[in-house]
Amino acid sequence: MKAHTRKGWMLALTFALVATFASACSSNNGNKNAASPSASAPASASASESGTEESTSPYKEKYDPPVEISTVWGVDPALKFKNGETIENNVSTKWALDTLGIKINSLWSVTDTNNAFVTKMRLSMSSGQKMPDTVTIGDAQLAQDLIDTGMFQDVGELFDKYANDTWKKAMELDPGVWNPYMRDGKKMGIPVLDYAYNHDYLLWIRQDWLDKLNLEGPKTLADLEKIMDAFKNQNPDGLKPDKVVPLSIGFKTTMNTWMGDPSWIFGAYGTVPGQWNVAADGSLEWGSINPASKQALETIKLWRDKGYIPAEAALWDENKTSEPAVAGTAGIIPGPYWMSGWPLLDTAKNVPTAVWKPYAIPTGPDGKAGRHGTNFTSGVTLINKDMKNPEALFTYQNYLFEHLADPAKGSQWDLGVFKGYDYDLDASGNPVYLDKIPGGEVNINRYWLVKDGARIPDAQMKSLLALADGKEPETRLEKEVKNNYGPETPAAAKVLLSQPGISISDMFTGPSTPTMSSKQDYLKKIELQAYNEIIYGKKGVDEFDKFVANWKSSGGDQITKEVNDWYATTK
Repeated sequence: MKAHTRKGWMLALTFALVATFASACSSNNGNKNAASPSASAPASASASESGTEESTSPYKEKYDPPVEISTVWGVDPALKFKNGETIENNVSTKWALDTLGIKINSLWSVTDTNNAFVTKMRLSMSSGQKMPDTVTIGDAQLAQDLIDTGMFQDVGELFDKYANDTWKKAMELDPGVWNPYMRDGKKMGIPVLDYAYNHDYLLWIRQDWLDKLNLEGPKTLADLEKIMDAFKNQNPDGLKPDKVVPLSIGFKTTMNTWMGDPSWIFGAYGTVPGQWNVAADGSLEWGSINPASKQALETIKLWRDKGYIPAEAALWDENKTSEPAVAGTAGIIPGPYWMSGWPLLDTAKNVPTAVWKPYAIPTGPDGKAGRHGTNFTSGVTLINKDMKNPEALFTYQNYLFEHLADPAKGSQWDLGVFKGYDYDLDASGNPVYLDKIPGGEVNINRYWLVKDGARIPDAQMKSLLALADGKEPETRLEKEVKNNYGPETPAAAKVLLSQPGISISDMFTGPSTPTMSSKQDYLKKIELQAYNEIIYGKKGVDEFDKFVANWKSSGGDQITKEVNDWYATTK
């Protein structure tokens, strides 16, 4: 998809989701073709006609004798194992061998704390260690550096030949996901798809406070200021003003993140900082230097002076912003639609009367609203040039896209995937989940060869919209979002999609440019420093203009040129 069509695509998707969720949820979406060679094994589609294709095609639905796929693992430190299993040997690796004839061979694994996986991969590169057959990378710069080694192959032809229809259709929801991994027209990695709108945010507000103060939810920044003032100075729970955090935000390292984020304040004036946006002339510009950022900084400074945001916001990261919300001392926190389940569900443990409700992003003085949009990917899967059976990866992923991504009611993985891990059955044969599973739940999505297994970007939102309109959960995805994502999540999804046009995605998704590699860290440092000096009153707001001039002359102009040179290749 061309980058400049993304806003229109989002509007179209929204209306399509609202109009078609019922039929989509009951449909098999291509699963009815799962047994057909043409859907599951494109390379052997004509086997019955030619009589020879099956024997010559390397693609198999199950390999006998088994084939090996080597990989490496960054193990989530929160991941639990049971039954004496490890990341190298568990219910998922056994499934792959028994069902598909694929033996997962682990070269190494590391508990991924403090970027340990990235560090280990870089050490492997620099020391010339053997690279795995396939590896999924979440770190954008590491992915680009691995591609640049030349050790990994063009995946475009493989994907076209072996990926099934379900996977291809999921990828077509936003063809722009390939852009970061293009080299000279070649696709050097397979984007790992994630759910749409996963980190587009809205405002979570203490509804019980609003009700006690007889206040309506905010429509504008002016409304929001009145609410924050009332939360602080007329707190309905009797909290003293210095104990209340009216708006819990933080910007320790960036103004553009996934929770407790202030970038929507900038959006109310017409920009989103910390990313590349489409400028008035159609080129890409760094949102942090747009003149609208100056107005946003003035507003944030005013709110800081009045005590509406944390005094230590410059030292708070995302997780820190959730602490006063969970403690019951914050009135508003910006974040994704799924926050009703985590962390806000825990507020009731401290304040049983607390009720959080989702609200739309308020508009600024000129009626503008904006928030950062979510890219449809969470990483990339690379395939080694020396991999003996690259088609086996597609055997694995095709199966997951058909059976795991959006299983239909009554299908193979309708209740769950691995009994005793992500679900179990009680004495009456009814499914149980989470802490009701004997020995506890295991996050099997961290067991798959590719992160999260397989996701269709719009599948989760369709399920949420169905629940929001009163449908009883029937499919596994509908049950999953109902059971795991918090009681207000379906309503939050509707609120989110009531403003589809305000989500602004980072338009630069290409590899790091030459000047970025040498100058970007410095430019981010001076940006954060200038912003903080303005917000904390150490410098006047005119410091913004000096920062912009410094940013441009210190490599920003050259980076802008390089970014736009790349952007021209995507149109």
